[in-house]
Amino acid sequence: MSISSEHKPLGKQVTSSLHMLSPIVELNVGGEMYTTTLSTLKKHPGSKLAEMFTGQPKLRTDSEGRFFIDRPGTYFKYILEYLRSNQVPTQCIQDVYKEALFYDIEPLIKQLEDSPQIFGELVARRQFLARVPNYSENIELMIRIARAEAVASRQSSVIVCVVRTEEDAARCQDALNSLDTDKKSVVKFGPWKAVPSISDLLDCIQMDVEAKGYKISFQPHVAEKGFRFKSHDFFYKFLFTWW
Repeated sequence: MSISSEHKPLGKQVTSSLHMLSPIVELNVGGEMYTTTLSTLKKHPGSKLAEMFTGQPKLRTDSEGRFFIDRPGTYFKYILEYLRSNQVPTQCIQDVYKEALFYDIEPLIKQLEDSPQIFGELVARRQFLARVPNYSENIELMIRIARAEAVASRQSSVIVCVVRTEEDAARCQDALNSLDTDKKSVVKFGPWKAVPSISDLLDCIQMDVEAKGYKISFQPHVAEKGFRFKSHDFFYKFLFTWW
């Protein structure tokens, strides 16, 4: 018995509108394949993820008819776990947090922000660095100086001056006038009004430069020429290793 054309089963090449009618949704997230339900994706109506699957489809499909989301697929499984069972991920917290922000899943964002990893970064470290004048600009300046001095060299160094108080800033300027280096190439951090110490700031500098892909270390900078204050009270040498 032949099946009339109007009752033939649909293949994988389906139109987006027909695909949306199905409670089962196939996804291609950055090359990772997932199958879930429409109700799971729309669990939080105010989220960007729910919006993608509300009304007319707002996503392109791949060659197999799966909805395509151009995001890291590895971490989408944690997003799905949360949507399915309210399970807050305990792995890859920083990366999952970025995806939760992208998909705008507010309850997951709030719960992740309560985790030690995100709380420490957002509340403690970032708020401290926000009190260090021109911190981000100085990080970029360090990198520019290091790159400029890297010609035909395996390593290049940048001298950093770190002062925590206004009094130290004045003393540092005194020391800087006697320092045996080009004053324009010295990057100054501080002063700041917060509990973290100079060693805490140095760790932050190393952490943030390494996050940009550079291999870096630091040590106190001891000037060859003597002057009134010990140079390692203020000055540190950051060493960039290129190969």
